[in-house]
Amino acid sequence: MSNFTHDPALDLVLERTIPVTPEKVWAAWTEPELLMQWFTPAPWKTIAAELDVRPGGRCDTTMESPDGETYPNSGCYLQVEPNRLLVFTSVMTEDFRPLPDGGDDLAFTARIEIEPAPGGGTHYRAIAMHAAEDACAKHADMGFADGWGAALDQLVALMS
Repeated sequence: MSNFTHDPALDLVLERTIPVTPEKVWAAWTEPELLMQWFTPAPWKTIAAELDVRPGGRCDTTMESPDGETYPNSGCYLQVEPNRLLVFTSVMTEDFRPLPDGGDDLAFTARIEIEPAPGGGTHYRAIAMHAAEDACAKHADMGFADGWGAALDQLVALMS
């Protein structure tokens, strides 16, 4: 994996060792039909996913609230190392093109690190990187830890 230095003022981190192989974690993140089953913490749902898993590829999902409101999210993959590293951003779309409106009000870049854990399973580290401290604080206040943690629990349940 490439060198990465975590900045506690700008990055939110979820880190766990989970009882799922790196290959299954990778599949859960990169196969649309799997991603749609776990990616959004219940009772929210992911109702659409278009994933072109390659650097510059499209990473689009649509979430649905419990009352039926939809929230499309567009993005672009930046780094792809199968079964090891997935980096994507919400500030660009496919072929590294900037989004016309600069992205949504929660712009960030995600880094999903997947490593075999001693004794089996996966050491999983999800990092949400932000451009400014206030954006990072807003994401934390929105429930990053609980939401991403619940989604990871759903991934583990699905892939176990």
